[in-house]
Amino acid sequence: MNNTFADLKNKVTVITGGAGVLGNSICNAFASCGSKLAIVDLNLENAEKLANQLVSDYNIEAIGVSANVLNKESLKEAKTKINNQLGAIEILVNGAGGNHPKATTSVEQMVSDEIEGSFFDLDIEGFDFVFDLNFKGTLLPSMIFGKDMIGKENKGVILNISSMNAFKPLTKIPAYSAAKSSINNFTEWLATHLAPQNIRVNSLAPGFFITDQNRFLVTNQDGSFTERGQKIVNGTPMNKFGKPDDIQGTSLYLCSDISSFVTGICIPVDGGYNCFSGV
Repeated sequence: MNNTFADLKNKVTVITGGAGVLGNSICNAFASCGSKLAIVDLNLENAEKLANQLVSDYNIEAIGVSANVLNKESLKEAKTKINNQLGAIEILVNGAGGNHPKATTSVEQMVSDEIEGSFFDLDIEGFDFVFDLNFKGTLLPSMIFGKDMIGKENKGVILNISSMNAFKPLTKIPAYSAAKSSINNFTEWLATHLAPQNIRVNSLAPGFFITDQNRFLVTNQDGSFTERGQKIVNGTPMNKFGKPDDIQGTSLYLCSDISSFVTGICIPVDGGYNCFSGV
């Protein structure tokens, strides 16, 4: 019985959004298992800096690669670089995503007839940006990087990063909630489509973590919780926000042969938020 993550050693693993808060943690998890890492990020400087750090800390092969997850040509160029330097891609973690203030309402509920700050006042370009970044930013890398997994004896794995918003849409962030919900549906569809190719597709849904994208919503400038941030903690049975390292175990599990008969699922990593009724 395989009860370790040893099978991940030397696996060529691509992590989009790898230089972000959660992406960084996932990169460290795979590096600790000896995977060969391609850290794909829009910010090349940050990606290369993290790659160099992981090479030093874990004595692995790692490279930083610049790519726009919404541009197929950019992704194709990144794939060529990865193939030339590391080999054929065996694992893909679609970690790129995020929210934007222009796709966020300023009120949780429309309790008056005031349009400003409500759903009707949303910037449609901001909405498009958030939806595209999260959904198409998962779809396109799967199209480009996933091709390396076709027709191979070794199992291929695609791991999508969803969100608890996919289960219960949160107030103020309709674009992000809708996009993450679509990722869950896409995960199930792609898992079915690729199963004959021995490629597994799963997702994990982080609960509430403080990241660069949501910090303005949940914390004040002095670091204290906003009213919304405190409401989140109150609705989480473990009574806290998650730490980036909290998603490492689930990420490795879903990409390892330990879960070789698991495909098309989404695992919440949420401190109990999804199971709590509020009373």
